[in-house]
Amino acid sequence: MASYIARRKFLATLGGAAAAWPLAARAQQGERMRRIGVLETTSLPLNAANFEAFRQALRELGYIEGRNLIIEYRFAEGRPEHFPELAMELVRLNCDLIITRGTPAALAAKQASETIPIVMTSTAEPFTLVSSIAHPAGNITGLSSLGIDLYSKRLELLKEMIPMLARIAHLAHMGNPTIVRSRREVETAARSLGIASSLLDVRKPEDIGPAFDAASNQRVDALIVGTDAVTQPNRQFIALLAARYRLPAIHSSREFVEAGGLMTYGASFPDLYRRAAIYVDKIFKGAKPAELPIEQPMKFDFVINLRAAKAIGLAIPETFLLRADEVIE
Repeated sequence: MASYIARRKFLATLGGAAAAWPLAARAQQGERMRRIGVLETTSLPLNAANFEAFRQALRELGYIEGRNLIIEYRFAEGRPEHFPELAMELVRLNCDLIITRGTPAALAAKQASETIPIVMTSTAEPFTLVSSIAHPAGNITGLSSLGIDLYSKRLELLKEMIPMLARIAHLAHMGNPTIVRSRREVETAARSLGIASSLLDVRKPEDIGPAFDAASNQRVDALIVGTDAVTQPNRQFIALLAARYRLPAIHSSREFVEAGGLMTYGASFPDLYRRAAIYVDKIFKGAKPAELPIEQPMKFDFVINLRAAKAIGLAIPETFLLRADEVIE
């Protein structure tokens, strides 16, 4: 575990950590230095589009890395069991605030500290963490991705795109508490559309390959892929296997489509990250997390990757493409 943490410390310094001499200069200027801990599912390079939206929003609010802000970035790299130790490390660094993505990361941060403010860039199931959306209580607030509530829409889109769709497989990490409810949503939506549904439970990166073998053996027609600490960092591998097995797949985040996936419908994560910076600013200016309601997405992405469609031999109707917010050709 020590080498695991050390590696992330090294990676986290790339592209953002301030050197020692600017710290001294800032101390002379008397400007207060804020330290934000980040508990993420994947590395900074793989999370660049989302995290840059967060950084840019912070800059617009007056928080400049190397002048009045330090960001400590830690990530689980497909191993959600590492979240508790990573969260404790951020607590030991005396972070003023912790940013999280996903419910397991937020739970780990909440268990690590009852006093450090926690801002969620996204969670699929807020009630796993708080008893009230309007009054979160405790030290946690932020944004919901509505990840669970949109599964029925994703299945409808799959069915519309593939009218003969008869069987889907749900690729997800059932150790994530939010995925349990997601599974129920998928089963309910599938029944309503007359589609058979099976589960491909991936608890670690090594489970992904065998899951696609199982999907092939089950003769499924398409996949619905959950977004969590196992699937997100391995999205390129998932897209590769989907192409190899010629399986259409729908995702909840455009990151998967940018990595080669077929289609996504869900909240805009860059927009959620941008809005998370507003929470940070409010808290740094004196607001308490318990007083800040958890907000829902305001912007959604419906993106289709034509290259992925061609790779699996899937013809997408022009009328379907016209409804997309973006088509990758």
